[in-house]
Amino acid sequence: MQKTIFITGASSGIGKATAKLFSAKGWNVIATMRKPENETELNTLDNVTLLRLDVTNLKQIKEVAEKVLKNGDVDVVFNNAGYAMMGALEATTDEQLVHQMETNFFGVVRVTKAFIPYFRERKSGLFITTGSSAGLAGFPVGSMYDASKWAIEGWSESLSFELAQFGIGIKTIEPGLVATEIGSKSPIARHPEYEDLLNAFLSAITYNEQTSSPEQIAEVVYEAVHDGTKKLRYVCGEDAKTMYAQRLAVGDEAFRAGIMQMLGM
Repeated sequence: MQKTIFITGASSGIGKATAKLFSAKGWNVIATMRKPENETELNTLDNVTLLRLDVTNLKQIKEVAEKVLKNGDVDVVFNNAGYAMMGALEATTDEQLVHQMETNFFGVVRVTKAFIPYFRERKSGLFITTGSSAGLAGFPVGSMYDASKWAIEGWSESLSFELAQFGIGIKTIEPGLVATEIGSKSPIARHPEYEDLLNAFLSAITYNEQTSSPEQIAEVVYEAVHDGTKKLRYVCGEDAKTMYAQRLAVGDEAFRAGIMQMLGM
């Protein structure tokens, strides 16, 4: 039987690459995004259905989940929608703080919650979430983005115990830098007292030979779906693997000191 994956944030980057990969592998793909009318590629694929979904809109989440499940089965939910807000905490507005968490964390939680009863009744299903290496280590001028990704880590691990008894899996992928539009589209909150630190960090995270492509991360999502394990975390991308290994090897404080030294602090 042909399987179905439901994807949020499928208009670009990892979400779009994952939609294309699963479509090519013969899956039914429900690709959601805020403005499906602007999509010019996924809408040409026969086994891809485009739906409008803003993960900050709880009413819309419930309506879309109900519509999807009424029309057929869903085997995998891939929570991918998100963005990175950069800048010092002091420079951000309260609206920016709330929107970052509403999108990256509560959007994931609410989409997942909408599908749990269905997966529980059928005694199977898998949730996958796009985390980040920023959910494994804290970095400068990204406190709220990092907070949203750290929240995903703890939430996923805790929820795994609730879901296991019903045969439902939950996994998180943790890429490092990925060559997507997230960098160019990310809002940056600026404050003169933090400008030097902000510029130093932005210069330090420029794309290089270790930067992953969206297609490479999509392959990790496909692996997570098909590897038959209960593995919780998938650190992916050579930069993320190197960073995380170093953090584990030297310890939290030495790792943090290394970052400060790199930034001339």
